[in-house]
Amino acid sequence: MLGSDGLTDATRYAILNANYLRAGLEKHYPILYTGTEGMVAHEMILDCRDFKRAAGIDVSDIAKRLMDYGFHAPTVSFPVAETLMVEPTESEAKAELDRFIEAMIGIRQEIAALEQGKADKLDNVLKNAPHTSEEVCGNTWDHAYPREQAAFPANVNREWKYWPVVSRVDNAYGDRNLICVCPPIEEYMTAEA
Repeated sequence: MLGSDGLTDATRYAILNANYLRAGLEKHYPILYTGTEGMVAHEMILDCRDFKRAAGIDVSDIAKRLMDYGFHAPTVSFPVAETLMVEPTESEAKAELDRFIEAMIGIRQEIAALEQGKADKLDNVLKNAPHTSEEVCGNTWDHAYPREQAAFPANVNREWKYWPVVSRVDNAYGDRNLICVCPPIEEYMTAEA
């Protein structure tokens, strides 16, 4: 529907957006598969493999922490294990790209605090992410970090804060044991069918 010119422009904007993110994050994360000029295509792959050794953080910790920042996680561990593949579309606004860059830099700083021994290796904002409103607003708080850091990292806007509804789940268990809260199929059947 865009026609050849529109499709070409959409592709250009997607590549431009990916390289805008690359430029904003390359000082903070290793980026895989850059071309001879240091550019990426329409996607960018952030290498998170060294964080496991240096700070005990794996890529799923980063993905889950992104929810506290108000983002759905990008593709995890594809095409390379322990990486994030970020594919900004041609329609992403610059403000949203900047917000993502700020979130990823904030997460990198949280990882650096672990690397430097400034945060607890077991009880930290990354290992416990995402943080639900029920947990943050509850009567007890048993973490080594403040509620504020859990709920509102890197200047997250309080007016449109996204609250994850569920805290951390076991990924492999969840993949193997899907739970549907939909009504049984029989309720969708009608007498005419």
